[in-house]
Amino acid sequence: MTPDQIHTQIEQLSEERQVLWQRLSQGLDSTVKDEIKALDTRLQELWQALRMEKARLRFGEREEIVRKARAEERLERAA
Repeated sequence: MTPDQIHTQIEQLSEERQVLWQRLSQGLDSTVKDEIKALDTRLQELWQALRMEKARLRFGEREEIVRKARAEERLERAA
C-alpha cells in the first residue's frame, strides 16, 4: 500500500472510532468498547505500516540497507 492509501484508511478508522466513542458516551456497552479496542489495535498497525513505508521510500529496501552495511563492515575489518 502507498502512504496515501494507508493514511486514508487511518482517517476512515479514526472517524469510525469517533462515532463509537460518542455511542459509548451515551451508555456503557461492552460490544462498542470491544470495537473501539479492535480499532485502536488496527490503527496502531496502520501507523506502524505508514512509518515503515515512509522509511522504505526514503532509505530503500531493508535488505539492501543491511547488505550495504555488512559490506561496509567487511571493508572496515579488512582495512
